[in-house]
Amino acid sequence: MSVHRGSEELPTKPEVDSQLQQVETATPVEDADFKRREALVVAKLDLYICPILIMLQLISFLDRGNIGFAATQGMITDLDLVGVQLNTAISLFYPLYILSEFPAALIVKRVGFDRVIPAAAACWGLACLGNGFANNFGDLAACRLLMGMFEGCLMPSLTLMLANWYKREEIGLRISYLYIASAISSAFSGLIAFAILFMDGKGGYPGWRWLYIIEGSVTVAVAGICYFIIPSTYTTAYFLNEDDRAVMRKRAELTESYSGGKGHYSRAEFIMAIKDVKTWLHTFIQIMCLTILYGFSVFLPIILRFGFNFSVEQSQYLSIPVFFWGSVVYAVCGYLSDRFSRRFLACIVSAPIGMVGYSMLLGGEHLSVGVKYFACFLIATCAWMMAGANLAWLSTNSAPDGKRAASLGLALALGNIGGIISGQIYPQTMAPAYTLGHAWSLGAICISFCLWWVLRYIYYRRESLKNQSREARYSTEVEFSDRAPIYKYQH
Repeated sequence: MSVHRGSEELPTKPEVDSQLQQVETATPVEDADFKRREALVVAKLDLYICPILIMLQLISFLDRGNIGFAATQGMITDLDLVGVQLNTAISLFYPLYILSEFPAALIVKRVGFDRVIPAAAACWGLACLGNGFANNFGDLAACRLLMGMFEGCLMPSLTLMLANWYKREEIGLRISYLYIASAISSAFSGLIAFAILFMDGKGGYPGWRWLYIIEGSVTVAVAGICYFIIPSTYTTAYFLNEDDRAVMRKRAELTESYSGGKGHYSRAEFIMAIKDVKTWLHTFIQIMCLTILYGFSVFLPIILRFGFNFSVEQSQYLSIPVFFWGSVVYAVCGYLSDRFSRRFLACIVSAPIGMVGYSMLLGGEHLSVGVKYFACFLIATCAWMMAGANLAWLSTNSAPDGKRAASLGLALALGNIGGIISGQIYPQTMAPAYTLGHAWSLGAICISFCLWWVLRYIYYRRESLKNQSREARYSTEVEFSDRAPIYKYQH
């Protein structure tokens, strides 16, 4: 599991001083021309790298979340699902998803992004397609398990690929793209599900089967394309010229000098992540956030259909503006969070809005359906924002590379326990009120809100201690990490 850097040991005091000098002197003020060239390179990355990752994230959420739309189109009856079998099928996606995420975070850079990502996408696409031919609960459960195992490789791969191409002050916005894609995918799911209603009965298949068959086939096709267009490194990227590669080389050097690594992970770096309390706090918060996100994104069409008593068609297309609103909010907040390097505010501002939304659904027996539908927009305001901002906050405050990979791997893997929980808190037996799901989600928001204040205190406390160390100017050798005095946290 561990890969050591050969003769490269953790930096000594002179090396850390040299790194500090590099970071402090390599500024836009010193080299305006480099900044201009760098901006052009970043624009190319946004044009060639981000769309690929966004597309993959979009189709992954389409494939995992379409079960909610399929359930409203007759899948429950056709497969003779009884009791909580639908909820069990939803939750079964996540056990192997969780188990595959952490290993993927540790090996993807060694094996290669250009190999792992297309292979995983092709495999889960085939499993998604298999859902369209399921005949009973067992078939559905098996396909969901396989989808989870292969999709679990995606998110850590995408996050680390972004960290491999972008600087840490740029990555928050790009991670937000992934969560925007997940929100947009939910909107697209509603649109696609509504369109596929018109295919009901074609070829002797009901519409919900066509939903799986079409989306699974598209995923396999996209995976094939990705095999040819995802570059292994910047040195072989087809869209970069020699000048661009020189800029990327300098960016990589600056990143290495600040993050303390070259992407090779040692056991010591893994232990750093395990021993750091902030890793576990962010991870626990991620469980809470993903409980909300997965519960809301999968069950909204079911809530609209069986909770608000909308028709099948209405439950499909009325979900679209809610999910679209969530993606817009996250896009704007993700940009502002990167622009001003403020992670805490992005987390803490959105949470109370979601609290109001769930409170309205819980205490809204006397409220009209229109008001309850408005509450869904309030929930969408926080659902994607909370999960994405928490992950970006952890990523930007973890170093060196191995510690960042391990921290993100833990947060992503264990965070998806929230997916297992979300599948169980909205049983059909609790329709139309769905009190358990709404109450659980409200509690998850409140817990996250409180723990973010705890994290804020920890970061400010550590920064205060670092300021004292900077004034002392290092009296001993330093083990480089985000705890080193030269590393400045983003709050």
